Amino acid sequence: MSDIASGRPIRWGFLGAGGIAATMAGDLHHGNNVLHAVAARDGDRAAAFAARFGASRSHGNYRAVIEDPDVDIVYVATTHPFHREQALMAIAAGKPVLVEKPLTLNAADARQVLSAARDKGVFAMEAVWMRANPLILRAQELVGNGLIGDVVAVHADFCIEVDFDPKHRLYDLANGGGALLDLGIYPMNFAWLFLGRPDTQQVLGTLSPTGSDATAAIQWGYASGATAQMRCATTAWTPGRATIAGTLGSISVEPWFVKPERLVVTTGQGESRVEGEEKGYGPQIEEVERCLRQGLLQSPVAPHADTIAILELIDQARADLGVRYPAEG
Repeated sequence: MSDIASGRPIRWGFLGAGGIAATMAGDLHHGNNVLHAVAARDGDRAAAFAARFGASRSHGNYRAVIEDPDVDIVYVATTHPFHREQALMAIAAGKPVLVEKPLTLNAADARQVLSAARDKGVFAMEAVWMRANPLILRAQELVGNGLIGDVVAVHADFCIEVDFDPKHRLYDLANGGGALLDLGIYPMNFAWLFLGRPDTQQVLGTLSPTGSDATAAIQWGYASGATAQMRCATTAWTPGRATIAGTLGSISVEPWFVKPERLVVTTGQGESRVEGEEKGYGPQIEEVERCLRQGLLQSPVAPHADTIAILELIDQARADLGVRYPAEG
């Protein structure tokens, strides 16, 4: 893959042909990237996906994509319990990986995957696409420049309504179901960007009839006195705005912090707006391309240490709520 640096198109191989994979494939025109191959457990589904998005090859097994010498990077878009095994398989084959969030079910598995990538000398990244969004990066820059003073509070929530169905992925423990891993990972990443590692964590929540976490309210405390409040749920929709409050002002990330369209900045000088364009997965794809062409093993936008640390906090929150996955033994 040394010719990647020459600027030819980066050829992606997808594991999984579901909704998230489709969204990624639809945005793959960003930069100089092409969908080369896709695999799904159902070969017909993979073939239909390939036809829809112009992939050259489709397969009814994942290993075929991983072993394809023309695939430059493997995108793991299967459900949570399969991420670890498939990422390790790709890394062992010398393939860089972009793995849908959560990288793995827990922090221990994440350490294994990321250590394997480091030892093999290949790029690996968790696909928390929000982290590459230009307005999120702009908010970090404004805070870093002291525009709103010292950050004292962060609020963020990601809640949706999904009717209870024990077979639905979000309620199925065997499939890694639960609000924290699917939804809570976003507000936790957001708070981390502006306050970093908390000194304390408190969790309140409720479980669904299957034992998955249906709601979780998380509070982080800091020795400085700063706090972060985050909420995730599968029981009701919430607006999804986020705010960063400082000693000199605040920034509201709107209308949905995961893919914002504007920042509303309030200081003693009044209110101002930073407008942006909702770009979906495009900025994440461009960041992966940049890292591959520069030979980086991890992205500074989504460093390995953050991936592991946030999964450690989710592990702790799940333990507090009494949620354990069958795959964890």
